[in-house]
Amino acid sequence: MKKSIFFGLFLASTLMSSCGAFKSYMASYDVTLSKVESPADVKANFGETKVVHLTEDNLNKYQYEDDYIDIIWYVSSKNLHFSLKNKSGHSIKINWDDVSFVDINGKVGRVMHSGVKYIDRNNSQPATTIPNGAKIDDLLIPTDNVYYVSGSTYTVGGWREANLIPSFYNTKEKMAAEAGSYVGKTMRVLMPITVEGVQNDYTFEFQVSKLLNNSTK
Repeated sequence: MKKSIFFGLFLASTLMSSCGAFKSYMASYDVTLSKVESPADVKANFGETKVVHLTEDNLNKYQYEDDYIDIIWYVSSKNLHFSLKNKSGHSIKINWDDVSFVDINGKVGRVMHSGVKYIDRNNSQPATTIPNGAKIDDLLIPTDNVYYVSGSTYTVGGWREANLIPSFYNTKEKMAAEAGSYVGKTMRVLMPITVEGVQNDYTFEFQVSKLLNNSTK
């Protein structure tokens, strides 16, 4: 029994030491909604448009509004959260298979949204219909950022989501030297919205405006 207890304590100590050896630092960024590309005749048919910066619960959010939609975005480290209200006077539809994400390197990929299982991320996703005056709260995850990790002695297996912007570094000095290179980069969400059978292509561009933890202290 004593031998078994000793081995257990030794194993726990080894695991703790191993975990400590892989300590990492995470850079965090301020991401803004820098531009919205609406259908070409947006001013003629949709009315005047605007992007407004909001602060709610200490989070930076951005609101875009025209005569058809009112959408508020919040970008976290791994997801793009949004609240979309239908102002069109008709039901509108989001066909998720047509929504795409362009990452900071210009690579285009599919997205998944809330309610879709990780394992089904590459399957066809049913469209969402939003009645006039109603709204949805949802989030987007680039499917290329979702991956599975097998469990081992040192790690717990399961599904993972990579950050939208590379963020992890072995040392604070490396983070300070390299993380700033992503400032100024852009990401885009291409979201076609169908109104009365007509597809209206919206492109929301997000810019990495600031590195928030650029100190090595």
